[in-house]
Amino acid sequence: MAFNIRACDRTQLPGVLAIYNEAIRGSTAVFSDEEVTLQSREAWLEAKRTAGYPVLVACDGGEVLGFGTFGDFRAWPGYRFTVEHSLYVDARHRRRGIGQALLERLIGEARSLGKHALIAGIEAGNRDSIRLHERLGFREVGTLHEVGTKFGRWLDLKFLERLI
Repeated sequence: MAFNIRACDRTQLPGVLAIYNEAIRGSTAVFSDEEVTLQSREAWLEAKRTAGYPVLVACDGGEVLGFGTFGDFRAWPGYRFTVEHSLYVDARHRRRGIGQALLERLIGEARSLGKHALIAGIEAGNRDSIRLHERLGFREVGTLHEVGTKFGRWLDLKFLERLI
């Protein structure tokens, strides 16, 4: 499959919105039941840009296949070299290398910004995402048990890290 990865602009936000809202509706990747609006994604993109953080999209022509970004891990100054990332791929395009390509680019972006650690928070049952991260050098550092809820059940959150 041919795709390219580039910085997200406003024209790709409807595609980003569709992928994110699908994750809200159909998965435990997002611990929320409330879909987001295009206006909220516009504000999100602007906040990422203002903070100097990337929002990357994987596209095939005009279609957004996936997206990834990172942001502050915690707000205190002592955490300024640590970021937590988010990565989503359209369900119709998974297992085609899109997630790996986006994550590799995010690692490079974090390195270029002088970051030292990249954190992933992944729902414990999402074995595919955990394996992807492990293939790219992340290691599991802990599990928070039953900290989220969705679809009528408690969810565990695994944390993985990669020092860069």
